[in-house]
Amino acid sequence: MKASAENTCKFLGLKQGDSALLCMPLDYIAGKMMAVRAEVCGLNLICIEPSGHPLAQIEDNKHIDFAAMVPMQVFNSLSVPNERKRLMEINNLIIGGGSIDSSMSTELRAFPNAVWSTYGMTETLSHIALRRLSGDNASDWYEPFDGVDISLNASGCLLIHAPMVCHEVLETNDIATISGKHFKIIGRLDNVICSGGIKIQAEEVEDILHQYTDQRLAITKKADPKFGEIAVLVAEGKVDHLKSLCEKTLPKYWIPKRYVSVVSLPMTETGKIARAKLKELV
Repeated sequence: MKASAENTCKFLGLKQGDSALLCMPLDYIAGKMMAVRAEVCGLNLICIEPSGHPLAQIEDNKHIDFAAMVPMQVFNSLSVPNERKRLMEINNLIIGGGSIDSSMSTELRAFPNAVWSTYGMTETLSHIALRRLSGDNASDWYEPFDGVDISLNASGCLLIHAPMVCHEVLETNDIATISGKHFKIIGRLDNVICSGGIKIQAEEVEDILHQYTDQRLAITKKADPKFGEIAVLVAEGKVDHLKSLCEKTLPKYWIPKRYVSVVSLPMTETGKIARAKLKELV
C-alpha cells in the first residue's frame, strides 16, 4: 500500500501539505488508499461523509489539490452548477471504480486542471496506470507507473507485472491493445458475446451508442438455439426507437436481436453495471 501510494503521489506531483479529499467509504480499497496516501505523502486529508454529491459538503473557499471519486459522484457533481465549479477547481482528480462514458469524457476534456481515469484491481491494491481525460493530452491510452510491465496472453487479455505491489504476474480478464508502453482496454472477456461465429464486445457496442444517445442502456447476452448467443439491449424507459438507432450506427452483425425496457439498470454499490444481474434479468 505504501509503494502504491508513493507511485500515485510521484506521478501526480503531489507534495507535503497538499489537500486531499476523502469522500469514499473506508470499507473499500479506494477509501483506504486515500488515507494511506495522506499518511505516506504528508497530505492534509479532508474527510467528509461519503455521498453521491461530495462537493455539496465543501465550503466555497476550501481548495482541494487532490481527490478520488467514482463516476457516479462525478456525474452528479457535473449536474449541479456550484458543484461543477468546485469540481473544475480540483488540481488533480482521479476517477475509478467504473467505466466513463463518452458524454462524461467530452465534458471532462474541457476541464482546466488534470482529470485522470485509473486502471487497477484488488490484487494491485490500487491503480497501476492512469490516462488523461482533460486538456490537449486527453487519451484513450493508459500510461503505467514506473516499474510496471504489461503484455497480453493468448486470449488478448492484459498481463500485469508490478513487483512493487504484487510479486506474481497478474492475469486479468480485460481484453486490451498495447502500443509501446501504453495500453487501451477494449472490454471484459466475460462480456464477449459469441453470436453465429461473430465475437461482439458488449462495451464496444455501448460506447458507440452512447455517442448518439444519453439514454441509460447496456448490452448483455442470452442463450439462443440458432446463434449460440444473441446480443440484448437493455435500456431505461422506451426502447422502440433504439432499434433504428442500432441499425444506423452499428456494424450489421453487432445489432442486438432483442430489446428490453426496464425502470432502472441493475448497478453495483460502486456505480458499475451489475453484469451478472443484467444477464439474469433477460
